Amino acid sequence: MPFEDEKIAAVLNEWEEQQRNHNILNGPVEAEGREYTFALRSFFDNRLHMYVPESFQLMSKSMQKAKYPYEDRPAVILTNGRCEVDLTFQHVDQPLQDDWIPELVDGMKQMIRNIQPTNVFYEQKIEQVNGKRIGYFDFKSPALDQPAYRLMFYLELDGETIIGGFSCPYKSYAEWRPLILQMLQTIYTTTPEGGASQ
Repeated sequence: MPFEDEKIAAVLNEWEEQQRNHNILNGPVEAEGREYTFALRSFFDNRLHMYVPESFQLMSKSMQKAKYPYEDRPAVILTNGRCEVDLTFQHVDQPLQDDWIPELVDGMKQMIRNIQPTNVFYEQKIEQVNGKRIGYFDFKSPALDQPAYRLMFYLELDGETIIGGFSCPYKSYAEWRPLILQMLQTIYTTTPEGGASQ
């Protein structure tokens, strides 16, 4: 009866998957065999807020220099314990308004495509999140050791540009992609006085 055993195992696996939490705001979520609890973190003088994995820490300066060797590396680089999954933020002194987000996203995607034509692009989207327009695109990027999954996102803060990034090994993208898309939905900004910005 090996065939029946396989059927029972498949039903049990499906039931376990259905019982698993997939919502980052409802408790721990599993990715790569580890549980991640998400918590609200604030950046840029408490002006930009987003739910991120609690266990993600600021990447060490030595690891930043190795992984992001260029001088203009992101101001904030959060990473998991193995420094394989990163979330980055850069506040760029470039004017930006919500209405300009689609043009910025198109331009940045084209620039990345021109620099690395072997990238495989997936989705490009502009969404309204908590009163803010957020644009993003994601892609598979070749690398020396293994391909990477990357998602770039863009929004306005105080009339200037925020560039966000997410990366993980491509082999883990199916687990991480739904999580980063949920994380984007938690972004909100506040004014220097602490009120919600529009």
